[in-house]
Amino acid sequence: MATVKEYSVEEKLASVLRLQKMDSKLDEIQVLKGELPMEVKDLEDEIEGLNTRLSHVEDEIRGIQDFIANKKNAIKDSEALMKKYEKQQDNVKNNREFEAITKEIEMQSLEIKLAEKHIKDANEEVKDKSRVLEGAKKQIADKESNLKHKKGELEKIIAETDKEEKAFRKESDEARSKVEARLLAAYEKIRTNYRNGLAVVTISRDSCGGCFNAIPPQRQAEIRQRKKIIVCEHCGRILVDNDLDATVTI
Repeated sequence: MATVKEYSVEEKLASVLRLQKMDSKLDEIQVLKGELPMEVKDLEDEIEGLNTRLSHVEDEIRGIQDFIANKKNAIKDSEALMKKYEKQQDNVKNNREFEAITKEIEMQSLEIKLAEKHIKDANEEVKDKSRVLEGAKKQIADKESNLKHKKGELEKIIAETDKEEKAFRKESDEARSKVEARLLAAYEKIRTNYRNGLAVVTISRDSCGGCFNAIPPQRQAEIRQRKKIIVCEHCGRILVDNDLDATVTI
């Protein structure tokens, strides 16, 4: 029956330290990219939103123009009815019929005036919507220009770092596979707690290389012995001695 190899504490520390060094190199590349990936995504989202708004305004303008066309047709219909009623006035038999037709003519005249008012108001609304439309188009043009510039910067950085990043990512995955599951889980949790991503640090000037709090001499001696995994009592980072750090190269 096959036996599972038991790794010494020193081997465990070396494997997680190597992983930290790989991840730190990847972090450096992300720092080099800076906020560009997020800025590019934000600009793309803004442009998408503006295009949606543009489409809605264009639909609204078309709707108002259809309304204006309907009102113009209604005016033509009213004018045709007025001519019809005016001809009928010439053939009325009594005052009652004359007054009834006159009221119909007046009613159509009022319909025309009301339609003309609606058309005037609608034309003003089209002007307002058109100004919004032009403003949105200008915003889109400005943001697309900015997006093109940001994408150019990001693509340049990616082109310069792509090969290096792929190599470090591959090595990081390999290093990660060699770290004990419980230690890896602790490492990942610690990394997420700190913006600089440092979960494994050395002792610098008798202090933790992460939070810079003092490490007592006795604690430092224990760290150098590599008999157990020791974490900083202040920040929780995994502590390794400088000699081990020097032997783990990438």
